Amino acid sequence: MNNGSVSQPSKRYHRQKLILSLVSTALGWTYLLVLVLTPLAAWLVGATQVGGHPYFHFLLFSLAAGVLAQSYALPLSFTSGYWIEHRYGLSNQTLGAWSWERVKGALVGAMITLPLALVFYYCLRRFGVGWWLPVGGALLLFSVVLGRLAPVFIFPLFYRFEPLAADHPLTGRIRDLAQSVGLDIQGIYRFNLSKTTKKANAAFTGLGRAKRVLLADTLLDNFTDDEILAVVAHELGHFRLRHIWIGMAQGTAITFIGMYGVAQLHGRLSGGEVTNLTTLPWLALLMGVYGFVTGPLSNALSRRHEFAADRYSAELMGDGAALAAGLDRLAELNLADRDPHPAVELLFHSHPSIKRRVAVLGEGQVSA
Repeated sequence: MNNGSVSQPSKRYHRQKLILSLVSTALGWTYLLVLVLTPLAAWLVGATQVGGHPYFHFLLFSLAAGVLAQSYALPLSFTSGYWIEHRYGLSNQTLGAWSWERVKGALVGAMITLPLALVFYYCLRRFGVGWWLPVGGALLLFSVVLGRLAPVFIFPLFYRFEPLAADHPLTGRIRDLAQSVGLDIQGIYRFNLSKTTKKANAAFTGLGRAKRVLLADTLLDNFTDDEILAVVAHELGHFRLRHIWIGMAQGTAITFIGMYGVAQLHGRLSGGEVTNLTTLPWLALLMGVYGFVTGPLSNALSRRHEFAADRYSAELMGDGAALAAGLDRLAELNLADRDPHPAVELLFHSHPSIKRRVAVLGEGQVSA
């Protein structure tokens, strides 16, 4: 294995992706500031005032502001999502396919956010500064529902899923592994990730009866059965150690705290006129900054969970050799930065570095 070396292409790839991400965030905040500090928001309010229904006006204003945001963000999205991926040989998409995936993503996103937006505006009008509490409850309920429905109705809009053949060597082994930890999975599915990228991935998705194991075709075609099984064991570790629920609890707490603080600040910045559409960009800006600042907290918990799931996989498989080999192969295929700068990992990475994970697996113990 190539545990210690880090290829320069992977360093350049991740550095460029990070820079573009930070520039995109900064431009987003700048755009929101322009909305609230110039007459632009007031102009959009006037331009979208068709009819007298406040909810329709709110939706039109939000749509107009969103279209403007997507327009200036498109060059960065193209550079990061298409050009760089092709430059480093990771993408299998044509420009047309990439564009269509973005259109589908926007349409699905609109269908998901539309009811949430209406709930938010209703609570804003009904409860004033106290909107944060019912909206937080609605978001929590929605996340649970989405966890049940997404694997069945949303993921298939983007990839083709097919059950792993009953006689496939991994089918029985994965089911036996899941049953050994008390998990009854709904199914094991292969999906065509290769239609978009050369990268590989696996996931354990769904809540309740919708629980399923998803294996990318790139994973099945490039990894040994033992490596794939070790990766699945890692995902089962997240389930068995209740990481999904712990993460949801932390996320819910951070969200409620953030929305409370943002609601108070917005109430002051708007002069108490919280339903005034021209002040709504303040909400988006404040929540964006809050999410950026608290992101490292969520990432820290996630990294601890990844180490714990690594340990669980090693215990379930008998040792960590297969998972270490799989992580090493994954790093090569995904052009991962095996050893990012500690500050970059601390601030932006939800997973520990491949170098650290492989090293501790080789030592026979996984700890944070």
